[in-house]
Amino acid sequence: MSAGASMPRSLPDRSAAAPAQPTSGPTAPLDWSQGTLASVLPSVADRLGVRRYAGADVFGMPQVRRAVVVLVDGLGHDLLRQRSGHAPFLREHLPRAHRVPCGFPTTTATSMGSFGTGLPPGAHGLVGMQVLDPIADRLVNELSWEDGPDPELWQPHGTVFEAAAGAGVEVTMVGPHYFEGSGLTTAALRGARFTAARTLDDRVAAAVAAVRATPRALVYLYWGEVDKVGHVHGSQSWQWGEEVESVDRALASLARSVPDDTMVVVTADHGMVDIPHANRLDLVNEPDLMAGVRHLGGEPRCLQLYTLEGAATDVAQAWQQRVGDRARVLSRERLVEEGWFGPVETRVAGRIGDVVIAMNDSFAVVHSGLMRAQIVRLLGLHGSTSDAELAVPVVVVPPRRGV
Repeated sequence: MSAGASMPRSLPDRSAAAPAQPTSGPTAPLDWSQGTLASVLPSVADRLGVRRYAGADVFGMPQVRRAVVVLVDGLGHDLLRQRSGHAPFLREHLPRAHRVPCGFPTTTATSMGSFGTGLPPGAHGLVGMQVLDPIADRLVNELSWEDGPDPELWQPHGTVFEAAAGAGVEVTMVGPHYFEGSGLTTAALRGARFTAARTLDDRVAAAVAAVRATPRALVYLYWGEVDKVGHVHGSQSWQWGEEVESVDRALASLARSVPDDTMVVVTADHGMVDIPHANRLDLVNEPDLMAGVRHLGGEPRCLQLYTLEGAATDVAQAWQQRVGDRARVLSRERLVEEGWFGPVETRVAGRIGDVVIAMNDSFAVVHSGLMRAQIVRLLGLHGSTSDAELAVPVVVVPPRRGV
């Protein structure tokens, strides 16, 4: 399922108020027929003349021969708007930017699957940061892909990059060297020629060179430092603002440097919220909540619990009694029925937790005995469905001249 022809769904915009914080409860399940992060690359491919995606543009993009798409990890729409003083270039374009949901859960691996394939998670199958491989009966970290399954079997659908390359578009991916051939890259973003570049300035230069090298091009540039800084220092920190200033300068340079028939699109994979450590439950101290749990997947803002046979109902009840209104306790069946992942393919269903805990408010759950220490220490988090985590920008910078 690629993006439909209707305009993007408008999320309720509460981003002009105080610093980005979780709302009191998760946003309702998404309408995947409307514009989401999964609509971005199909829309670009449509405007590049890729026949498979004809009519897919939901953003009103111009028809072009060349495009550069930049994904800034962790740059949620609401954070960008609230701290736009650090981003004069992006601020100039925000009045015309689209505010769309990235999908559920709001985590990089899932979002990259949606971004790269144009499909919802229930189809591409990257349904969380750490999920169960039902065949091997072990957890798979879909971000690191350490000892993971064959990525082309795990995610068998074609990507937008493959379709564009097949239509004669020169497709280039610019990112850190360790992304080349990685499990997540292969699963979600295969089909592009890879160019490794370390610094942001180097990546901008590589993107400009790639788009100038051919009259019909799609260049994808990834930058992950905003997310890293937000995780460590918090999205309200001066360090976060400083990193966004660097990104904004680089984007302005990119827009000035590309050929004048080139469109630049900027988006993100999720937003972020800062969760004080005092607002966290550590499962090391909660043995009753681990009773009946066979595997603990997901992440602190969205846990996926894989239970012993017949234990799911008891596990859900124990969690509901303990967390109250600080989280939503959801069964796999309910998540599938309500469309949280979009239509779920049979091969994907078993990867979703038997019980999923989606956090509300300023709340998170960790397990200091099972989770890596650096995960437990993080200040900025994402994974659940507050506006601050869910809403991402789609900023379209049109070419300086038409085709």
